[in-house]
Amino acid sequence: MKLAWILWLASVLPPQTADSLCLSATLYLEARDQSVRGQKAVAEVALRREESGLWGDSMCDVVTARKQFAPTLVPPGTRLSNTEAWAQAVTVALEAEQNWALPPGERKEIVPGASHFLAHSIASPSWRNAYQVATIGDHTFLRVQKLRPRQS
Repeated sequence: MKLAWILWLASVLPPQTADSLCLSATLYLEARDQSVRGQKAVAEVALRREESGLWGDSMCDVVTARKQFAPTLVPPGTRLSNTEAWAQAVTVALEAEQNWALPPGERKEIVPGASHFLAHSIASPSWRNAYQVATIGDHTFLRVQKLRPRQS
């Protein structure tokens, strides 16, 4: 299946289902070659960003915010053809969403406070105010700014 088809499908699905699909696609594109722990950490960054409201009001908004995650950085015709990696990404996304639905003090956080991550093979940003939280696989997780949940 192609990324463009997945993003179109997300646009017609109910919001919660669409968000799970968008997070799954992001995990596949960003971290399919990483450990489950690394995939969970990527999901945690996206969920933290969604909770903050700074990148949009939904997971699909967050992961398609300009130049933030792979869905906007790879060609729309990119095929998600590794079915095992896709199944793993869906499983990790659903588990991460369940974990993030817990009250903040009860969540199992892998990269506490991380709002960004980078893969050293493709990026070397120069954020001056970044604090390294963890390195998992070939991703480094950073707290670039302190994010707070949006006010209801």
